Amino acid sequence: MATLFRVLLILILSDSLVSTRGLGVGINYGQIANNLPSPSRVAYLLQSLNISKVKLYDADPNVLTAFGNSNVEFVVGLGNEYLQKMTDPNQAQTWIQQHVLPYIFQTKITCITVGNEVLTGNDTQLMSYLLPAMQTVYGALGDLGLRKDVYVTTAHSTGILGNSFPPSAGVFRQDLAEYIQSILNFHSQTDSPFLINAYPFFAYKDNPGQVSLDYVLFQPNPGTTDPITNLKYDNMLYAQIDAVYSAIKAMGHTNIQVTVSETGWPSKGDPSEVGATLENARLYNSNLLSRVQQNQGTPAKLSVPIEVYVFALFNEDLKPGPSSERNYGLYYPDGTPVYDIGLQGFLPRMDYAASNRNALSFFHLLLFPVAFLTCAL
Repeated sequence: MATLFRVLLILILSDSLVSTRGLGVGINYGQIANNLPSPSRVAYLLQSLNISKVKLYDADPNVLTAFGNSNVEFVVGLGNEYLQKMTDPNQAQTWIQQHVLPYIFQTKITCITVGNEVLTGNDTQLMSYLLPAMQTVYGALGDLGLRKDVYVTTAHSTGILGNSFPPSAGVFRQDLAEYIQSILNFHSQTDSPFLINAYPFFAYKDNPGQVSLDYVLFQPNPGTTDPITNLKYDNMLYAQIDAVYSAIKAMGHTNIQVTVSETGWPSKGDPSEVGATLENARLYNSNLLSRVQQNQGTPAKLSVPIEVYVFALFNEDLKPGPSSERNYGLYYPDGTPVYDIGLQGFLPRMDYAASNRNALSFFHLLLFPVAFLTCAL
């Protein structure tokens, strides 16, 4: 029975990967919650969705182990609390030896993010640690023979921009210029991407009277035209990406790729959070996925398909802040979809091992899948 179970599992997963419309983008897998399924169950869900890129905010060994031999590429993270320690070469090498080396030969770890949105915080000392920590981690990867396999970067919010419209006039904040210039030099030297967390939702929430909802949701709309380049933009996300490219160019760099490390839309929010609705979340993410699957570039970078990591896989019930922070997930923790964006996937009811009991549970799963979406875009 155990052998039969393994064969059936392979056949069903293989069929799912062939027939399922894949997500086509990366996904942020946050875990600030007390009710999430185990990583081994999540691995089945993401494989059934044909997701090939996952971004973590740490280097959870349980997740990295669960995804062994899955062909999923992982971004792992060093939280802001690690930055000072990571300026020490010995500590950086020890961290990599403990959190990357044991898993990298089974799980594809392709990137380490050092810190998250550090430059838009209020801790100037933390800002001063950021680049040295990135450089030291990069050096430690080289010492361990991993420099060609794993790149090093950090994620920024769009708050680092001093001007974002028109996109061709995008510039970084003057008070952050010294930090950003050095970071850009690092990216250029190491051929690593510049990560930006971009949320058109915030622009709409803060100014719904002037920001077009259709424009931020990728819905049909008149769009806006950059008066300098005459390029037309029909959505805010692409305008934000091109503003970052312009800001990078203004600092003398043209060979650095911009990756959207986070973007998404909450399905629920507080009364004051205008636009945080289930329907708007569905429209934003489904329209975004449709664009990405067409391999579209931005108006200023037509030949460069955008790389996007959607935020997030699950609703996270322990996240602090307004209600929206706990409602960005595509899925509820029990594996049911928050809304339908044309994906098909399933979350097993329990972790699987080669046993008769689990084989029977698997047959039950086939008859009563927990998460199943059928509508096409």
